[in-house]
Parts: sequence; C-alpha cells; structure tokens
Amino acid sequence: MARLAGKVALITGGARGQGAAEARRFAAEGAIVYVTDILDGQPVAAEVDGTFVEHDVTDAEQWESVVSAIRSDHGSIDVLVNNAGIFQLGGVLASDRELWDRTIAINQTGVFLGMTAVAPVMVENGAGSIINVSSIAGLRGVAVAHAYAASKWAVRGMTRSAAQELAPHGVRVNSIHPGIIDTPMLQTFDDAGLRSSVTERIPLGYEATAEQVADMVLFLASDESSYCSGGEFVIDGAMTA
Repeated sequence: MARLAGKVALITGGARGQGAAEARRFAAEGAIVYVTDILDGQPVAAEVDGTFVEHDVTDAEQWESVVSAIRSDHGSIDVLVNNAGIFQLGGVLASDRELWDRTIAINQTGVFLGMTAVAPVMVENGAGSIINVSSIAGLRGVAVAHAYAASKWAVRGMTRSAAQELAPHGVRVNSIHPGIIDTPMLQTFDDAGLRSSVTERIPLGYEATAEQVADMVLFLASDESSYCSGGEFVIDGAMTA
C-alpha cells in the first residue's frame, strides 16, 4: 500500500537536490505533490505528475497565494516540507549584513512563514505533518558559516515550540538534520577547496545522497511516524555522534 496515498504535500525548494528527491519519493508513495521554488521546478513537477508554483519563501503574500491555490484544488494540505534554503561560507569575522539578512530571510523567516501559512489549515483538518529542514549546523558550531548555523539553530527551536503548540490539534512538527549530502549546495565547498577535507570527517566514510534524506522525510510525512513530534532526526553518518 502506498505510504502517502491521497495526501497533499507541499515541498519548498523542490526544483533540485533534496527537494526534488523528496518530490519523487512522495509521488512514488501516492502523494499529490506541489513543488515550489524560485528556480524552475516545472521539470520535476512534470516528472512526478505534480504542480509547480514559482514561490519566494520570504514573501508572506506568496505563501498565502500558494496555500489558497492548494486549498482551492484539494481542500487541505497534509504535509509541508520546509526545504528551501541557502548556504554561504562566512565566519563571524567574514560576514556582512547582506549575507546575514539573506540567509536569515530564506532559512529562518521562510520556515516561519511556511508554518504560519499552513498550520491553520492543518489545525482546521485536525491533522498534518510539518517537516522543517535544519542541518547538523543546527546541532553544533560551524566556524566557517556563522549565519547559516544561526539560521539552522533557529529552525530547531522553532520546530520544538511549534510541536508543543500544535500537538493538541493533531499536527506534528519535526526537524531533520542532514550532514554532508551530495547536492548542488556542496558546490560552495568545492569552490572553496574544502569538500574533501569535510568528507574525510564523516565516520561512515561517504556523503549521503538526496534520496537517503528523502527516505527520512517520507517516514516523517507518513502515518508511520504518528507519535513523533518535536523530534530532531539526524542523517549525518555519525558526524555529530
């Protein structure tokens, strides 16, 4: 039996990488998939027989428009994956206000806006699963990525707070904390000549695939995780063990 049969899922940042892998995995398990991104996500949406919506997660009005369109089509949203995010190198001595503001706007405020837009729909339906994509940078310090770490720690706290608030309404909220995942985001490490040195620190000895992350997200989206809320699910090959 399909694990997400009939569920309506909204995945931000779904044009590539982890978001695209999640869209494919969800569709394979019977979900009705909406892919949103500022990049062109139409090829992914077409592949999964889903719907693409151009969407800037930092814009509250765009969130309202996306949610309204999905409700008009299907009446509900069962799963929200707040996946959209950016990664830029820059420690506290090498970061400027522009880098900080952009990172916080997308990685943190985007998650906040997503939850405030979608949670009322889920509360009305008495059920739902929100999966917020944090990082192992939300579990430890990252000297070379100050703003990124700050944003991912924030996602971790926001997830716990929302989980407590929404649990009485049947809505679950969890965070995932990927480590080094082979996606386009790793190009930043490549450009800085850091990728091999980072990969060498993974106890399992290799970078995970986006599909491995999608498997974790699928579990949290499905009814198999019906008693999981406020959890922090780590997929990092033992880097933070």
